[in-house]
Amino acid sequence: MKSAIFDTDIGIDDAMALLFAHYAEDISLRAITTKYGNASIEDTTRNALLVKEMFGLDAPVYRGASEPISIRLGEGYPSHVHGKNGLGDIQFDEPQLQAETWTAAQALVEISKEAGQKISIIAVGGLTNIAAAIALDPTFSSRVGELIVMGGAFGYNQHRGNVSPVAEANIASDPLAADIVFSSSIPTTIVGLDVTQEVTMDSLFIQSLADNAGQAGQFIKKTNKHYFDFYHTINGKHECPLHDSCAVAYLLNPDLFTTIHQPVRVVTEGIALGQTIHGNGLRTYETDAWDNGARCTICTQVNAPAVLALYQSTLALAGLN
Repeated sequence: MKSAIFDTDIGIDDAMALLFAHYAEDISLRAITTKYGNASIEDTTRNALLVKEMFGLDAPVYRGASEPISIRLGEGYPSHVHGKNGLGDIQFDEPQLQAETWTAAQALVEISKEAGQKISIIAVGGLTNIAAAIALDPTFSSRVGELIVMGGAFGYNQHRGNVSPVAEANIASDPLAADIVFSSSIPTTIVGLDVTQEVTMDSLFIQSLADNAGQAGQFIKKTNKHYFDFYHTINGKHECPLHDSCAVAYLLNPDLFTTIHQPVRVVTEGIALGQTIHGNGLRTYETDAWDNGARCTICTQVNAPAVLALYQSTLALAGLN
């Protein structure tokens, strides 16, 4: 059983990933930490509380960063992707639950002390909260067993940026935070667009969830209508990637992914702001930026049918309740 914290800028695909982690029998969710990204911090925290209330999650919710620690790419929030409320503009009653008093960074630090085992963190938004936890407590990194990040793009399988030719949205929301985290001693796995864009769900996949995953499946179908409409404007198809859930799939079964281990840096200014770059740990470069750097695990290939099947079989447990 993995004891995990779910760090999120909760939008449509984040909500799918949160439900995936909730119903997975091998994951014990200790906390949900929120940040700005797919919507404002007010909306992402509200969305986390809504999912917690609707589906009976035990994990407390902690409100996190409302802005990056440095510059980010772009302004505002991607309402054209996730809707103005971050959940595809579906109608819902405001949740009655409230966020806890600790900030997300405080929660990350304190829960990692109490876990009794090294904590796993699933980060499916920008890495502002993780960088803030590192700054708050220099020993925090030593208590993290693994950090699995949905973010970045390295060009494998011909997949590159989605908010610039080279930058992926989560990393671009706080490039400096990502560079700090990837350069830290936290054992980090990057599940980027290189693999998430290989795992595509279509209308039949969504309908199967609606038919077999109870209230959770119906919720996923409603929120994803807006998401599918957005992707249809891009690729002309009624399908879209299962982005954030791939990070949960990695935690559950890393054997579904092919990986390499290399140092990773993030561009923090200029035209390539937010680009993720991996070096070659066997080479010496003219710049010292790569010297003595930590190595990240980078996903380069994925067994897409198996990931989709794992999601379906896990969410089917929701239909039994």
